[in-house]
Amino acid sequence: MSLEEEILRKYRTVAVVGLSSNAERPSHRVARYLKQQGYRIIPVNPREMEVLGEKSYPDLCAVEEPIEVVGIFREPKAVPRLVAQAMYVGAKAVWMQEGIVHEAAAARARRAGMAVVMNHCMMKEHRRIMGKG
Repeated sequence: MSLEEEILRKYRTVAVVGLSSNAERPSHRVARYLKQQGYRIIPVNPREMEVLGEKSYPDLCAVEEPIEVVGIFREPKAVPRLVAQAMYVGAKAVWMQEGIVHEAAAARARRAGMAVVMNHCMMKEHRRIMGKG
């Protein structure tokens, strides 16, 4: 089983950092798809109050429930801070979307025991692995 498949099958709660209420944005499309597939989506974006019917939080540390996967839709320079927050909240995995790579932050997350995926789309991987469209 690939790491991507393990994460998608094992964890159901995804905090989506950078989730936008704009339906044209990749973060919105991916989070909407994951929600439709039964995942619990937690929006994390200080510029949003609510996305996809869910309360949005300004950062990971403000989230009031356990986070399993941190899905990152932010520029690579933001990743080290997000990994530090993911470690603080006890996340099990960090998933950086397509185009997002930060080797040093990934290494830090792995040392902390987290699974790490970089430069892959959660929606595309879910469709590929689960045979959905």
